[in-house]
Amino acid sequence: MNMMDPMVQRLAVAQSTLLEPASLKQSDLRRALACIAEHRVDDADLYFQYTRSEAWSLDEGIVKSGSFSIDQGLGVRAVHGEKSAFSYSDGISEAILMDAARATRSIARQGGGTAAKIKARMRPAKIAQHYGFADPIAAMSADDKVALLQKIESYARARDRRIRQVMASLAAEWDVMLVARLDGTMAADIRPLIRLSVSVIVEQKGRREQGYSGGGGRFNLDYFTDEQAFAHVDKAVDQALLNLEAKPAPAGQMTVVLGSGWPGILLHEAVGHGLEGDFNRKGSSVFSGRIGERVAAKGVTVVDDGTIADRRGSLNIDDEGEQTRRTVLIEDGVLKGYLQDRLNARLMNVAPTGNGRRESFAHLPMPRMTNTIMLNG
Repeated sequence: MNMMDPMVQRLAVAQSTLLEPASLKQSDLRRALACIAEHRVDDADLYFQYTRSEAWSLDEGIVKSGSFSIDQGLGVRAVHGEKSAFSYSDGISEAILMDAARATRSIARQGGGTAAKIKARMRPAKIAQHYGFADPIAAMSADDKVALLQKIESYARARDRRIRQVMASLAAEWDVMLVARLDGTMAADIRPLIRLSVSVIVEQKGRREQGYSGGGGRFNLDYFTDEQAFAHVDKAVDQALLNLEAKPAPAGQMTVVLGSGWPGILLHEAVGHGLEGDFNRKGSSVFSGRIGERVAAKGVTVVDDGTIADRRGSLNIDDEGEQTRRTVLIEDGVLKGYLQDRLNARLMNVAPTGNGRRESFAHLPMPRMTNTIMLNG
């Protein structure tokens, strides 16, 4: 395999960031997994993570705060049936890894049976490339980040004399993860993430209203050119000025028309979470046991797609090392399936959908959304 292959590069960067500083080798990962597998388990994995993040915020014409943080650690999981044992540490070393493996192994003691066989070599997972892996924090100097926020403030105030306050924030993150599984799979991803947020407050005849706009994705910070940044300012200002003329919405039940794309609250919260596998396996979702039934009007198609280039919800692999994909959840109003991680997929006798998500190395994976969107009807 060519060393310039992005998959190989990501794995090399992940190993140099997560394993080499702790003098960890692939043989140490196999030894930790073998320790867990001394008792029967259905699945097990080692998860390593390093996250560097930075944020700047402006208010009242002044950049009032800047923050920088580094978090790293490892999590060790073993699964037997529907039960999970989990240990984590914010340190990474051979001793910590083995202590966590021994602690996690306890879940399998109730299982008995034959221990799992560990592969002689870890095999790198083949993954697609849906975004770059450069560190966005390093793409722009601190002076340039401050200058961008100040230009946003000046441009916003020049838009309209009714503007009373401008607030803007700029955030960037570089996240490196590596997962090694009991089945011999080893996968790594490097996930840049940036966001710009703009909020303005306007006043007219004693009435104050607010407008907001924000955006970003898996880019470098130089994605936010003046043109990009000012487009968010224009949207926030236009929204605030429109709100000055807005009348209260009527109350009561009524038909809601959703546009295709990301109709956030109604689609993500009211529908998306109800289609996650853990809720449906436990029967606690309104969609439980209804695959093949009509659950929406004809023409309604909802998909979860973790493969859209550069979107903030996109992933090359999920946090269990499974490739993300485009999963049709509702097609023409008929329920087609659920979002699955490895545990719930196994218990429901279906394939994982690449939706195993961890809040961090200190949390267990759960089946959660990537980019959940509604297609044109």
